Amino acid sequence: MSTILGKLLVSTLYILFLSLPLHTSAHDIKTDTLNFINARSGHKNKGGGDGSSSKGCNNNNQLNKIPCKKSNPIQAAAAPSLPVKTDSLVFTDQRLEVVYPVIQNFKSIITSDPLGVTKSWVGSDICSYKGFYCDNPPDNSSAIALASVDFNGFQLAASTLDGFIDKLPDIALFHANSNNFSGTISPQIAKLPYLYELDVSNNQLSGPFPMAVLGMDTLTFLDIRFNFFSGAVPPQIFIQNLEALFINDNIFTQGLPDNLGNTHILLLTLANNKFNGPIPRSLPKALSTLTEVLLLNNQLTGCLPYEIGYLQEATVFDAGNNQLTGPLPFSLSCLEKVELLNLAGNLLYGMVPEVVCAGLVNLVNFSLSDNYFTHVGPLCRILIQRGVLDVRNNCIPDLPFQRSVFECATFFSHPRMCPFMWAHSFIPCKLPFQNTPVSSIP
Repeated sequence: MSTILGKLLVSTLYILFLSLPLHTSAHDIKTDTLNFINARSGHKNKGGGDGSSSKGCNNNNQLNKIPCKKSNPIQAAAAPSLPVKTDSLVFTDQRLEVVYPVIQNFKSIITSDPLGVTKSWVGSDICSYKGFYCDNPPDNSSAIALASVDFNGFQLAASTLDGFIDKLPDIALFHANSNNFSGTISPQIAKLPYLYELDVSNNQLSGPFPMAVLGMDTLTFLDIRFNFFSGAVPPQIFIQNLEALFINDNIFTQGLPDNLGNTHILLLTLANNKFNGPIPRSLPKALSTLTEVLLLNNQLTGCLPYEIGYLQEATVFDAGNNQLTGPLPFSLSCLEKVELLNLAGNLLYGMVPEVVCAGLVNLVNFSLSDNYFTHVGPLCRILIQRGVLDVRNNCIPDLPFQRSVFECATFFSHPRMCPFMWAHSFIPCKLPFQNTPVSSIP
């Protein structure tokens, strides 16, 4: 009996011994399978591992029997990052890469583009964008940079230019005439080292005069006309090193500053604002090189100074629709190049000097309508007959289309005197029909 039990015990132990390797192999296979599935699915364990089980691939676990791969390409592709747009673009110069996002941001706020201009603002070739022009910057002749922007007539609309002009570090010219840009001009444009022409005329810009332009030594051309800028114009701008300053057709309200007589500006327009007070006596002499003097549609008062006779290069002198008063100075006869002389819509009175009608030999249009003149001589009547001189709506008794007697009487019941009345007959030039200069001071 004991022999039989011994045989059974040996048999049982033998069977157990044979089954032990098979069990261990199955466990290893199961572990391998789980690791592969985890790797394929991109699953991460709670410990934030690399996609395998915490009991699987771990190079720091010396007891691990499964070799670790250096990388798993399937796992790396499981969570791709979104590509940055500029990564796939190749720019001719790093300076162009810098302004690319600036242009694209500005493009995103444009609300109207009837001509389809912005359709060309695509890709890395910024120099081919419509309205953008490249050149070598002054500080590096081998570089390529965005040098100028010309949006004239594009009819683009945007709520602001801030974050655009001031973010173009190499810009030299910015022209945006006849668009629908609104907002103000960023003070940051003062940091642009090469900007010498700024034209934002005929837009919807508003706010005070763009003070940032003061002290910009490179700026020679400033055109902000036909906008809604308001307040005062800083006197410093008139003695800045500008060649052209166009600020007409805004809402500037102030007197013409005294230092205007020290200006070196060659092209200056002040029309269609609310400038008030007298014309500074120093102004005409300072502007003696101007070909056009435009002061119309303001609120200027006082008398015309005889110094107007120093505007001897002017072909246009327009001070119509103000509140100027007094007699016409004889010195107007010195404007021998003038073709258009407009003083209509003021409070001028007295006679129309014959010497003025005789001296202005190039006149095409001489308007004195809507004043209170009382007399014209034979030379001036010749200009009336030729259609050159317009004296309608004055107080000249024997001419048609004049003011009523009552209207004229009401005006003259309130005398208006001018300072320096002795100077109104002074002629500071040699007239074409004279051999010697005339100076007749009563």
